Amino acid sequence: MFTSKLMRPLTTGGVLASTVLFASGCKSMIVFDPKGPIGEQQRDLIYFTMLLCLILLVPVLLITAWIIWRYRDRKNNRAPYQPVWSHSTKLEIVWWGIPIAIIAILAVVTARYTYALDPAKPLVSDKKAVTIQVTSLDWKWLFQYPDQGIATVNYLAIPEKTPIKFELTSDGPMNGFWLPQLGGMIYTMSGMSTTMYLQADEPGNYMGTGANFTGREFAKMGFTAKAMPQKDFDQWVADAKASGNALTEEGYQTLAMPGTSGRMTFASIPSGLFERIVHDYSMSRGAPPGVTLKPMTLSDEKRLEREQEGQLPPGNNAQKDAPDVGSFGQSDPRSGHMHMIHGK
Repeated sequence: MFTSKLMRPLTTGGVLASTVLFASGCKSMIVFDPKGPIGEQQRDLIYFTMLLCLILLVPVLLITAWIIWRYRDRKNNRAPYQPVWSHSTKLEIVWWGIPIAIIAILAVVTARYTYALDPAKPLVSDKKAVTIQVTSLDWKWLFQYPDQGIATVNYLAIPEKTPIKFELTSDGPMNGFWLPQLGGMIYTMSGMSTTMYLQADEPGNYMGTGANFTGREFAKMGFTAKAMPQKDFDQWVADAKASGNALTEEGYQTLAMPGTSGRMTFASIPSGLFERIVHDYSMSRGAPPGVTLKPMTLSDEKRLEREQEGQLPPGNNAQKDAPDVGSFGQSDPRSGHMHMIHGK
């Protein structure tokens, strides 16, 4: 009995303390401290959604607690359990109508924000957007500035109050590019180029990270995005060009190999490197041009390689049935299809 009485105030105090700690911790949640127009709108949508949910959730929890207390089973209670069932149309309308109305409001608001926050939608500004080409590697980030002719690794410099047009792809596993204080996350995918516009409204260092599991060192795919005044950004570009460290095609192949990396700055970049990365994956698989031709998968290529080397494919007892397939442009006499052999 004494233990039970002692546990009640301790449990109550623990719940209150946890609530206070959680509420104070929200101040350090950077998602709720946006520094750009996209981040601000996303925060507002989160707040609005939480408010609608609380309008429904708080009364339900209070009523549930009251019902449990009011109709609890007391000691020495010998009253029989004889519920009286009845139907109330008014109550049915209330507890069905309110949730339906909330869901309808939430659907309309979410649809409007979804259109307004389209990642590829340019931001309204009197300044020209700065284009940055982002490539996720194992396990590092490569940022190319095509207009400035420079590149960085694991470090991003941007001018404040200027729209930034991110063009994103991956030279490896799919990842997620995320700057929590500036806007939402968008995936980087090999063979695809996606676009996202963000903007920093004030100078500062903003955390950037990869938001997708990509293997052993995925946790180290963090970077810093530094927003600075335009004159400081121009000076940074000039200093980067003066560094003399050029990113060559061979240097990129070495950089793209799996492994971690520190910050790096390149004074020049190969022309069209980003486009070649996208093209390499988008064109290294599939069928030759033509809707009637059969696509080639990786397993098909391996099978054809075995057959060319005189090896029987699994489950095949007739070597004579192996097709005579040569290099690119030759046809399969059994199907009439053109096949492409890739060496990627």
